[in-house]
Amino acid sequence: MSDDYSWTPHINIMVDKAKARQMASWVLGVFKDRTPPVMLQLYKSLIRSRVEYCCSLWNPNKIYDIQSIESIQRQFTRRIRGLKDTDYWNRLKELKLTSLPRRRERYTIIHLWKVLQGICPNDLDVQFRENARLGVKVILPSLTKKASVAARSTYDHSFAVRAGRLCNVLPKIVNTQRTLTSFKTSLGNFLDTLPDKPPTPGYSAENSNSIIDWCSQGGGPQIARWP
Repeated sequence: MSDDYSWTPHINIMVDKAKARQMASWVLGVFKDRTPPVMLQLYKSLIRSRVEYCCSLWNPNKIYDIQSIESIQRQFTRRIRGLKDTDYWNRLKELKLTSLPRRRERYTIIHLWKVLQGICPNDLDVQFRENARLGVKVILPSLTKKASVAARSTYDHSFAVRAGRLCNVLPKIVNTQRTLTSFKTSLGNFLDTLPDKPPTPGYSAENSNSIIDWCSQGGGPQIARWP
């Protein structure tokens, strides 16, 4: 992390120097089969894992960081047979892939659910409350109205706030699941109902593609705060 709390240095190392691009080039050079089953297996096994390790911690908010990571998947899928001239959003649909930002949000939600269930330690002292209509909601920590712009930005992108806001848009049928398997299944079914259009050069996106944005457009539940 840099002095201004940015994960850009880490992301640059992960994408370019930690062999994510090098591994993609190696795979494309060694394996000549470009059929979807083979390419997807190689991508998921050897490449995607390199840009997702511990992503709930360093999940970026800067558009150029998001696009830098996503470019790994975007460029690799373009080399799959029959998809060279298909735009990226449609490639995701045809390959049944999820954008990397959407996967990072999913990991973040699952981690906070584990905190709620006592599977992971609650080091940040995240507070939850039961709502008869909406289910389990996260109570976001308060922020003084006099906080500086920099402090507000740090607050908005901190894990407790970011994860809390993501969890607070989940419907009751998802956030009240009590086992990890049922929670992942319900979460997956819910995410399948939302568009997945990550910010990509050359495409005009409706929003940031965050789960929060899509739910807000559909009139999602309000976020709980400390009184």
